[in-house]
Amino acid sequence: MITVSCPECAAEITLEESVEVNEIIVCPDCGVDLEVTALDPAEVELAPMEEEDWGE
Repeated sequence: MITVSCPECAAEITLEESVEVNEIIVCPDCGVDLEVTALDPAEVELAPMEEEDWGE
């Protein structure tokens, strides 16, 4: 079982065995989007915010 701590709220998050690097997951406690940045050891960071493209 792989667990990581949410960088936003410090909740313990259990990652599924099939999770991959660069995958976006959601913290079940605070709802923030997290990006899996490494698997050995497992690490997550706040996912980059996508900027709106207003047709420019």
